[in-house]
Amino acid sequence: MPKSQSPSWLQRYSLKNLIPPHDLLRDFVYRRLWLSILISSFGAQITLLALPLTAAVLLNASPTQMGLLTFMEIFPYVLLSLPSGVWLDRVKKLPVYIAGEIAISIAVASVPIAWWLDLLNMTWLYVVGFMIGAVNTTAGTAAQIVLTQIVPRERLVEAHAKNALASSGSEVAGPATAGALIKLLGAPLTLFADAFLLLLSATILRKIKIHEVRELAADANFWRDLQQGLLFVAHNKILVALAITVGTWQLAYNAALVVQILFATRILGLSEHAVGLSYVCMGIGTISASIIGNKISQKLGPGVCMITGIAICSLGWGVLAIAPANLFGVIAFAFMLVCYAVGGVFIFINFLALRQAVTPEALLGRTTSTMRWLTLIPAGPGALLGGWLGEHLGLRYTLGFSCLCALLLASLAWRSPTIRAIKSIPKL
Repeated sequence: MPKSQSPSWLQRYSLKNLIPPHDLLRDFVYRRLWLSILISSFGAQITLLALPLTAAVLLNASPTQMGLLTFMEIFPYVLLSLPSGVWLDRVKKLPVYIAGEIAISIAVASVPIAWWLDLLNMTWLYVVGFMIGAVNTTAGTAAQIVLTQIVPRERLVEAHAKNALASSGSEVAGPATAGALIKLLGAPLTLFADAFLLLLSATILRKIKIHEVRELAADANFWRDLQQGLLFVAHNKILVALAITVGTWQLAYNAALVVQILFATRILGLSEHAVGLSYVCMGIGTISASIIGNKISQKLGPGVCMITGIAICSLGWGVLAIAPANLFGVIAFAFMLVCYAVGGVFIFINFLALRQAVTPEALLGRTTSTMRWLTLIPAGPGALLGGWLGEHLGLRYTLGFSCLCALLLASLAWRSPTIRAIKSIPKL
């Protein structure tokens, strides 16, 4: 090749040339979606810390109030998931996804504005939590369906693993950045960063082009269509088993989630910045699990991979429940975050891929919403129970409850002929 035609250093080492030939990131549309997930996940990590720290430190919330805050974020899923699924099967999904990013940006930005106006209280945070949950009920479901419109179904586990990798990169840098911003600006003002990143994510999504034609049938009926979604799930033994398994895990997870920030700040005495640095470990766990998750799923089967993830979560909560309030306790807190991250990836890359793989395109909205509804019904009671146990018996009792609940679930799932027998992603 003549020297004048030789590729430049920039061309040789461009992002596209560094991506393996058959990698999903070679696809322009998926690459933009992945970039949007990376950015919004970074912002989500900021809110993950800043919102509960605002409640726990600035507003001195009790465990019961922390449980109620988590419950308010979950309740919209139970209230709105089923009707939103029927609606989503009648509209284009990408515009709903984009509108959701913008709406959550506005909700998050209202917290620092309320703080600046001296109006911020727990009631305000409850309303914001409910708004975020309500938007995610529809926009979150739409986002999951958009992925199936971009990625072939046989590559969904790979896509979810890559999405988890995008989230994990944010989990490494996001908490440390959030901790530094919280130390510099305070928790409320830090939420402006998430609001900006969500708007940036929406801008990237606007560049994606998906050909989707939705034609409402002449005999369409809202209640009958809703019933079809419920019946489809009820008659599919894989979906029923997945709903029971993940729903029970959600109960244990949300109970532990309520108290983990309180445990870090009040039992271990960590500052907001130190909590942020601890959460970096969660990102490291997610990255590790995202890299190996697809391979483990292929080797052991999606069912066994999910059971392994549940057991790993149980281990993390159990270790923290008995950890002393000293340096070893801080290490146990970081270890718990790693276990949750690894276990969560193992559970959800398989759960999402299985759910999407067995669902016809015309039922994706209703099935996705029905499954989210079923799996999150136990989450609200889990959050309230976690707060009650933490306030009346102690924070360690909540973590112990989550540990035992997940351990029992892993044992029962191992004995389940449906979950354990799933060796590969089924085809329609």
